[in-house]
Amino acid sequence: MKNSVIVLLFIASFSTAFLADPIDKIAALLQQGQAHELGKQCAASVELSILNDEKVFSPAQAEAALNAFFAANKPLSVKVIHRINTNPSLSLAVVQLKTSNGNFRISYSLKNTNGSQELTELRIEPEKG
Repeated sequence: MKNSVIVLLFIASFSTAFLADPIDKIAALLQQGQAHELGKQCAASVELSILNDEKVFSPAQAEAALNAFFAANKPLSVKVIHRINTNPSLSLAVVQLKTSNGNFRISYSLKNTNGSQELTELRIEPEKG
């Protein structure tokens, strides 16, 4: 019984550490189509480009724009294809998002602000190929 508790604690701490990675967290939110949660991850202003419509948004405006995108493109899966997280102040990622309406390439950047990673830029483009 004691060994089972130790194993469960080890698994829980490993899972928490894995999910704490900001790049993976944003990728998971994209896969789930969680516009509201993505909005919570945004900086006070976020540069958002969805299919060549590029603007600077507040988190609430970004959430609304992402809601519209996810309504038209139901996410099916996501795959992180490139990540740069060697700088503690800035992380960058490129993911492939497969949706019910085609595949998209999404790039995003996260900036460390007061110990918290905030989404500062998110670009959604049709996948070329």
